[in-house]
Amino acid sequence: MKIAIFTDTYSPQINGVTNTLGRMSDYFSENEIQYKIFAPKYEVDDDLETERFYSLKFHFYPDCRIALPNIFRINQTLSDFKPDLIHLMTEFNMGLTGMRYGLKNNIPTISNYTTNFSQYTDYYGLDFLKQGIWDYMKWFHNQNCLTLCPSAEARKLLEQNDICKTAIFSRGIDSSTFHPSKRNSALRSTLGTGEKTVFLYVGRVSYEKDLDLLIDSYSHMKEKYGSKAVLMITGDGPYLQKLRQLLPGDTVFTGFKTGNELAELYASADIFVCPSSTETFGNVILEAMASGLAVIGADAGGVKEIITHGKNGLKFTARNREELIFCMSELMENIDLRRRLAQGGISHAASQSWKMIIGGLMRIYEKVLEDRGLEKALLSKQGKFSA
Repeated sequence: MKIAIFTDTYSPQINGVTNTLGRMSDYFSENEIQYKIFAPKYEVDDDLETERFYSLKFHFYPDCRIALPNIFRINQTLSDFKPDLIHLMTEFNMGLTGMRYGLKNNIPTISNYTTNFSQYTDYYGLDFLKQGIWDYMKWFHNQNCLTLCPSAEARKLLEQNDICKTAIFSRGIDSSTFHPSKRNSALRSTLGTGEKTVFLYVGRVSYEKDLDLLIDSYSHMKEKYGSKAVLMITGDGPYLQKLRQLLPGDTVFTGFKTGNELAELYASADIFVCPSSTETFGNVILEAMASGLAVIGADAGGVKEIITHGKNGLKFTARNREELIFCMSELMENIDLRRRLAQGGISHAASQSWKMIIGGLMRIYEKVLEDRGLEKALLSKQGKFSA
């Protein structure tokens, strides 16, 4: 099987799409599956499997780029490569280019839905764009053989907006990278957290992540528990300066971290808080679980499917300040509950390996190719298909 992948975000950027692409690449290489990735250029060296194209920043959502694909070069590369299937990881210029090539050349295309752009409009006073975004998403995704969603909640959202032919492509976790053994007492001392109960947030520091709710809830915790609690923020983004102004002075800002540094920060905290109600999946929840933290997340989006309340974490109603404060206080005071939830989280994360998740993706690929083969055979029999 030969797979061509089109994406508007790729390494060195780090987000859910690029993390998934990295895991897919590893799996394909280990299993001798031929693939080509078509991605924006970030002035980095690449392997032979990656074709890069000049791009500009997309200011509304910097994790994606406005790529300017060289159609002639793409056509030539794909003509030589002869892919069996085209996987569109994003819906912008690169995704559009891959979709058009597939439609023109009778190659099955699969699209990906990973970001709730329409929900983000609520946070930036751009409600007038919401219907236009859904109109475009419907036009784009319905032209493909199948649209993959990271969670059942995302799938339901698409179906409510008339995007049909969907399937689940979840996300996995590398439990050897994120593990409780990475806990580092020396790191805690260096960060000044010592014996305090450490609440951790990891992710993009932007308004649509409901960080105003975290500011409000954690400020209440500080009033109640004082120096016994501390919040650690790991990440970067446009809302960072506002956080520095509004959060208590002893809040720890680590900046953007990856690899073993990130794994140590996870394992060296005590409680993970994900206030966001717009996640299509919630990779950070799995990372925190695998690292041995008790997790708190909004009962919304993909996060609500990862957390089983009272077993591997606690959930609060989206945007509900009182419920979030209650969850934070409960885990602050009840260490036994914290430990039970952490153990439940470790068990859940262990069942979500990338090998299993991408194995499921391969079965989806095979089913799409099988269906396309049957379709071709039927049309050929009726004299309606020409390769």
